[in-house]
Amino acid sequence: MRYILRLLGYARPYRGRLTIAAISVVLSSAFMMVSPLLVRYAIDFGLDPVRDSGGHVVGLDGDRWLLVFGALAIVVFAFGRGLAAFGQQFLGETIGQTIAYDIRNDVYNNLQRLSYAYHDKVQTGQIMSRVTQDVEGIRMFFSMGLLRTMNIALVLAIAVGGMFWINWELALVSIVTLPFLIYRSFVMARQIRPIWMSIQQNQGEMTQVAEEGLSGIRVVKAFSREDFESEKFREAARNQADLSYLSSTTMAKHAPLMLGLGQLQIALTVGVGAWFISRGQLSESDLLAFILWLSLLQMPVRMIGFAVTFFSRAVTAGERIFELIDAQSEVQEKADARPLTDVRGHVRFEDVSFGYDNVSAVLQNVDIDAKPGSVVALLGPTGSGKSTVVNLIPRFYDVSQGRITVDGVDIRDVTLESLRKNIGIVQQDVFLFVGTVRDNIAYGRPDASQEEIERAAKAARIHDFIMSLPYGYDEWVGERGVTLSGGQKQRIAIARTLLLDPKILIFDDSTASVDSQTEFLIQQALHELMEGRTTFVIAQRLRTVMRADEIVVLDRGQIVQRGSHDELLAQDGLYRRIYDLELRDQEEALGHHTPELEPVAAGAHEPHAGPPHESSRHGGARPHGDGQLRPDLRATGGGS
Repeated sequence: MRYILRLLGYARPYRGRLTIAAISVVLSSAFMMVSPLLVRYAIDFGLDPVRDSGGHVVGLDGDRWLLVFGALAIVVFAFGRGLAAFGQQFLGETIGQTIAYDIRNDVYNNLQRLSYAYHDKVQTGQIMSRVTQDVEGIRMFFSMGLLRTMNIALVLAIAVGGMFWINWELALVSIVTLPFLIYRSFVMARQIRPIWMSIQQNQGEMTQVAEEGLSGIRVVKAFSREDFESEKFREAARNQADLSYLSSTTMAKHAPLMLGLGQLQIALTVGVGAWFISRGQLSESDLLAFILWLSLLQMPVRMIGFAVTFFSRAVTAGERIFELIDAQSEVQEKADARPLTDVRGHVRFEDVSFGYDNVSAVLQNVDIDAKPGSVVALLGPTGSGKSTVVNLIPRFYDVSQGRITVDGVDIRDVTLESLRKNIGIVQQDVFLFVGTVRDNIAYGRPDASQEEIERAAKAARIHDFIMSLPYGYDEWVGERGVTLSGGQKQRIAIARTLLLDPKILIFDDSTASVDSQTEFLIQQALHELMEGRTTFVIAQRLRTVMRADEIVVLDRGQIVQRGSHDELLAQDGLYRRIYDLELRDQEEALGHHTPELEPVAAGAHEPHAGPPHESSRHGGARPHGDGQLRPDLRATGGGS
């Protein structure tokens, strides 16, 4: 019941509407169940049967106008019942939809607050299933289950009370099967609840399979695994169909029994009632009222099973939904946390250790001192802890030991919002939202002016490309930026970070996946971005490494070397081995030196010499005046 009571708490703000809905239920039930009394009244006073000494009807001596009045009253009550039923249905659905809206918002808001550690463990499909199917079950509980249960209870109370008022002996006969019917309804609910839990769990798994297959459609097609993915989804869908079938058959097994018992009850009441009439203990109108009541009770009594099912499904859904609402972030903001202001960008790691669990440490005893405006390059083999280091700075995770400070203040003592407002992140896997180019650049500062957005785009060397699009900054970006090339997405991400104007910058160097021309543009944008900011770079390119004030070499979560490029080359260590394996070829390609990055005017054209641009959906080969196709070499923001 704790889940039901907690769900009912969501109805508290809508007490007014719920009260009117409850009144509608009372009126609907009363209008329906009082109708047999009107029939009884019409017969007794409108027809007024004349009986002989043996109690048999031998004639009629009633007031026909009373009969007409009774018939009209039945029509009026039917009309009133219809209006009340409309109010019940309309308000019930309104309340259900509003509560579903509130619950979905609570779930989503909490998911947004949870740390990386939580999202590392959960499956997106399960979450999607819970905020759709499970919340829908809760909506149906409020719109149908709760009010319908009230209706059933009132109908039973009015009908049973009326029967006992007319003849308590026949009433006992008429309700003899009622306890058994209610018991069978609860038995069905107990059997159906674990099935509903399995249905909702499998719904999440099916959603997860579909989401994964569609998100990775390019990989699926590249490896010709369409049949495999279809079979995987078919299996999940088959399980869903089997579970739904089991649920339906479980309810169907109980339906004939309950229907048969209901009809048996009417037959028993008619038989015993006829015997009472023959003995003069009951009138024909009384028996007719009993039969009408029992007939009207058939549907509500059968609906007890469905009402219990709604409750059962709401309990199951509530259990799964509250798991999301109650989930706690491992990164908690202190009650007395203060805003981080006047940031200069002095970042220090002081004996920092970290592990995603209590078994194995990812980082051990890391010490880094990044002065304001300096560039720290993180280098090391895969799994050495580079990404973990930079994820600790904005508190995506919390350190297990030691502390991280910004301008001497422990980052755990400041508010998360103020900390992250001062940290700009350009990730390797650039994510763009469905929307316009302007929306994506202004994501961190939605109130930014067009002039500020364009200034950031120019600094990121993407303005000219944006202006070449049919709708410019209003051009629609597809899901995950699918309509743009990797270099274009990267520079939009840089513009997005520039607009935020952070004092601390984290850049996961991903230029190894683009061509030299695009890399040159990105490096120019980065040169602009890093100016005057404390920068942490996960480095993969020699240009980035050589420009760093300090290179930190990580291996298995520990710092094994640190220093400048020349200092580390002079040592026989991991950096020298990485240089020989990966960086020496880059140095040779650059002619044994790294050219200085000259500031390039935002609208200037880069030289046409060198490798062709990375292909783009908006760029690529275009017809020239001679009818031949040539690469579309564009200005600084060109189709990289």
